[in-house]
Amino acid sequence: MTLQEAEPIIEALIFAAEHPLTPKEIGEIVELDEVAVISVVDNIRKRYEAGSLMIRNVGGGYQIVTKPEFAPWLEKLGRPTINTPLSMAATETVAIIAYEQPVTKAEIEQIRGVRSDSAINSLLERGLICELGRKQGPGRPILYGVTEAFFSHFGLQSLDELPIKSISDWK
Repeated sequence: MTLQEAEPIIEALIFAAEHPLTPKEIGEIVELDEVAVISVVDNIRKRYEAGSLMIRNVGGGYQIVTKPEFAPWLEKLGRPTINTPLSMAATETVAIIAYEQPVTKAEIEQIRGVRSDSAINSLLERGLICELGRKQGPGRPILYGVTEAFFSHFGLQSLDELPIKSISDWK
């Protein structure tokens, strides 16, 4: 398959995918190497420059989204907002998890200084965090980490894009 033949297929894959597709995932589907996939995606991006859509890098993958300047009109569609604002407790909790993962509920509560059951449950329901396994030791507490939905929700490609490098920088 030529890159020209692959372009509309790759565009359709990115558009239809339920999650951001990585170059590797796309390459496996269309039988091209990752470098070729990245080149094709760059061509699609160039075509989108003058329009209302763009391809965004999220969590190491690609996603087709509308440009932010169209938000006022899109909001008039009356669709329910998918990304409703997080509570302050949930925001604090997801930040701690992002910086400290894998982290237990007890460790989160030690950092926050308050119980975090409700915030953790809310973040799990939204799919922003997940259980990564269990910590060795007494009680084998659950370890939490962030998900691809976290990166999508906050418009990040990786944890390296977080504004500070560790929780100790907050103090």
